[in-house]
Amino acid sequence: MWKRLTMVWIAVKGDALRLWYALGHPDSPPWLKAGAAAMALYLVSPIDLIPDVLPVIGVMDDLILIPLALRWLLSRLPAHIRQYAEERSRGGSGTRRAAQPADEVRSSNSRLR
Repeated sequence: MWKRLTMVWIAVKGDALRLWYALGHPDSPPWLKAGAAAMALYLVSPIDLIPDVLPVIGVMDDLILIPLALRWLLSRLPAHIRQYAEERSRGGSGTRRAAQPADEVRSSNSRLR
């Protein structure tokens, strides 16, 4: 089971991080939480479409279905949640935009008055 989880994690690391941040957004839809739970249950469940006892083919269903389901869930997100998750996964705060040079000039001018 750990081998399967490791291989899937390598394949979907970036998308999984975006899903994690999307799930943490206050406006995340209930269907997103249900879909993420279903993916997690399928991944750790001993019941697969193709049994894992088959050497190569047994792991391939996980390596195909989980990334497809993950991308499908992320593609259905509302725009503001998708943008929030993208910003957070790149290391941003996801709540405010980056300061522009014009903003810094305006704030320094307001201190002079």
